[in-house]
Amino acid sequence: MCAASRPCAGTGVAMRDRYDVVVIGGGHNGLVAATYLARAGRSVLLLERLDHTGGAAVSARAFRGVDARLSRYSYLVSLLPRQIVTDLGLHIELRRRRYSSYTPVGDTGLLVDNGDPAATAASFRQLTGSDREFTAWQRFYADTARVARAVFPTLTAPLPSRDELRGLVGDLWSPLFERPLGELVESRFADDTVRGVVLTDALIGTFAQAHDASLAQNACFLYHVIGNGTGDWDVPVGGMGAVTDALAGAASAAGARLLTSCEVLRIDADGRRAEVVYRDADGGEHAVTAGHVLCNAAPAALDRLLGQGTGVDAPSADVEGSQLKVNMLLTRLPRLRDRAVDPQAAFAGTFHIAESYRQLQTAYDQAAAGWLPSPAPSEIYCHSLTDPTILGPDLRQRGWHTLTLFGLHQPARLFPKATREEALAAVLASLNAVLAEPVEDCLALDADGRPCIEARTPLDLEADLGLPGGNIFHRPLVFPFAEAATAHAGRWGVGTPYAANVLLCGAGAPRGGGVSGIPGHNAARAVLEG
Repeated sequence: MCAASRPCAGTGVAMRDRYDVVVIGGGHNGLVAATYLARAGRSVLLLERLDHTGGAAVSARAFRGVDARLSRYSYLVSLLPRQIVTDLGLHIELRRRRYSSYTPVGDTGLLVDNGDPAATAASFRQLTGSDREFTAWQRFYADTARVARAVFPTLTAPLPSRDELRGLVGDLWSPLFERPLGELVESRFADDTVRGVVLTDALIGTFAQAHDASLAQNACFLYHVIGNGTGDWDVPVGGMGAVTDALAGAASAAGARLLTSCEVLRIDADGRRAEVVYRDADGGEHAVTAGHVLCNAAPAALDRLLGQGTGVDAPSADVEGSQLKVNMLLTRLPRLRDRAVDPQAAFAGTFHIAESYRQLQTAYDQAAAGWLPSPAPSEIYCHSLTDPTILGPDLRQRGWHTLTLFGLHQPARLFPKATREEALAAVLASLNAVLAEPVEDCLALDADGRPCIEARTPLDLEADLGLPGGNIFHRPLVFPFAEAATAHAGRWGVGTPYAANVLLCGAGAPRGGGVSGIPGHNAARAVLEG
């Protein structure tokens, strides 16, 4: 509930005291920015439309009467810099997964075991008939690790120029930053399954193909392999909500004022002063003034708040999201067709379904033609195998598990022509094709006797979280150098075309996307530098 305000003469809108900074949106990036600024002595007001902070990085009891807290939208952490965790004194735990991935192929499959290189080599050999692909795999990811160590530290520094970043990247600059990623994948790998496993990192939430001239797939791939200089994707202990709860606690402790159920209606800014008008849960309108406004909402939302019409950042086919998120709760893990692999190993990492190189291209072609892909490419992981704390003690004792499925090539344009139920049925059919039993036979039931499964399409994400077209990155990702960013991005990559004191602090900023806190950090630095 928003606190009492005094009326602003002649407007019917209540006016509060001035703040140094107003942050719009209480997702993880907004909380990072608010904490940095409050710790630096700035007065900060954060306004969140929903009745809770966290945005897409939340945990929820998704199934009535069941003691399980699922990471409902975002679910793994790679890009959150250790620097931010240390700077803000966050008490969070991230656990490394032993298994990187499992990809079923007929009655066998490829298991990448980070804890046993010899077993991984044997799995490659069984799949491909030689050691060539495993050797290529090792060399390829040694190269991306080198790029990660060079690029990741620049994400929390002033935005480098193209030449500066190219100098750090070296000989991989052209293959990763100038030529379609498919060329690099095809030059390094021969096996269709291995090529597909590599390419999937380029297609998370991104509707593109291996040889897309836009290089959207290249930018997506880059952000998925550079996290903290290693590219590892870790499990947040306690679920994703534990991360944002820690951030909200840190922001409040630093003195930031966090208001939920407060929807921002409009912004007026002239470069020196800004006024923000918002509506509270009771329908009352309030106005505050500030030196800076930081927007953690999508750029298209900021455009509307400033009364700029549809503008260049309005939702369009170029902005749409492209994924289906499915949460499941199981009484046990399903059996695999591949009897040589323990389901606890297969589901602990990323479980690839219908994601060979050719299958990914076919799925893209089908979706581009307006049809749900079949077979539907997806990937699954089981949070509870790495971190069982998200389940209540009784469920842990009974051996229950969560499954998170992320479907690729499900662009917003397919909905509502296709229904949520049809999309869910398509991905479950693809999953069941590689199992020895239907996953439906393993689903738990909620307090009403309904199966514990939920699906969210891009349009659901737009409705739930305000993401334009359901785009989990707010808009297409761009490379992390100045010439790839918008002309107004400025020194820290967070500037907007509207006014010097209106900045982006969310995923839509250059170097945004994923649970990283990087845009929040960079926006705070821009404010503090003045």
